[in-house]
Amino acid sequence: MKKRLFLLVTAALMLFSFAACAKKDADQTAAKETGKQTSKEVVIYSPNSDSEIAAVVPAFEKATGIKVILQSMGTGDVLARLEAEKSNPQADINWGAVNLAFWKDHPDLYEHYVSPNDKNLPEAYQSYNGYFTYTKLSGSAALLLNKDVFKEIGLKPEEFKGYKDLLRPELKGKIAMGDPAASSSAWAELTNMLLVMGEKPYDDKAWEFVAQFVKQLNGSIISSSSQIYKATADGEYAVGVSYEDPCISLLEDGATNLMVVYPEEGAVWLPAGAAIVKNCKNMDNAKAFIDFIISEEGQKGYAPTTIRPVMTSVENTSKNMPAFSTINVAYEDINYCAEHKKEWQEKWIDLVTK
Repeated sequence: MKKRLFLLVTAALMLFSFAACAKKDADQTAAKETGKQTSKEVVIYSPNSDSEIAAVVPAFEKATGIKVILQSMGTGDVLARLEAEKSNPQADINWGAVNLAFWKDHPDLYEHYVSPNDKNLPEAYQSYNGYFTYTKLSGSAALLLNKDVFKEIGLKPEEFKGYKDLLRPELKGKIAMGDPAASSSAWAELTNMLLVMGEKPYDDKAWEFVAQFVKQLNGSIISSSSQIYKATADGEYAVGVSYEDPCISLLEDGATNLMVVYPEEGAVWLPAGAAIVKNCKNMDNAKAFIDFIISEEGQKGYAPTTIRPVMTSVENTSKNMPAFSTINVAYEDINYCAEHKKEWQEKWIDLVTK
């Protein structure tokens, strides 16, 4: 009796196994024939901050039922992984550090896709060519002032209004700036200066200002973008030439010895975004992520953070983030800057090494 029961159970398990395999094979065949997928996951490589991830990912998972498999790494590591995996992509989305210059250097890494929600974004921030989607705005011109250091060197921080004030003699050697040839945030600062500090955008007058600014650095170039705002907060520098998100975060954390100045000459908010990896395994889910992050629901997730939504009708709720209406917002010629990136980086290096 026991032997018979064992045989029956074994037969049932084999039938179940065969059925499961048959269903899996049928699903894979259907996916190939219809172009649709059965996975409920999306794999994302991202250098983004924990606050940005927390603002978007849980809401996306709840709205779609798609599980996010997130692998956090630096921008350079994201690119290296995508390049190494081109023949067999392991990621579906590159979220963060994607812009026109980045795409021009690596056009074969990404899939063409324009979300139906793209048309709801401001025209200036709609997808440039369909290979990447703008999801947020990064303030490239946030000047972080340490009020204690200003007092020590005899300057009043409330009189500091913009880029021109970086040339005050008292600030020589007291300014923290990154390397535009190596840092994306420092590159954004350089192009912002070149846009607003000449008689015309990117002209020789603007480069004359940059040359004077380099002299003010007194040979000190910071290798890490995070060290710029941290060292300024710690009192090593009077001014940190940084970007909005981390500077405002310091104020959110209760810093009272710091203030953020947006250059009166003009401050740029550069769009950054996400892109679908070429020939990714979970294409439908990747498209769903792009659709969600630029939907009104997805963009409202940014409101409580120190990150500006690309949908500018959604306002941040932080009292430390002034409305765009109170700032002289400038608009960069993104394509022009991308075309001149190598030339301008070399020009910067020449100024620094003179």
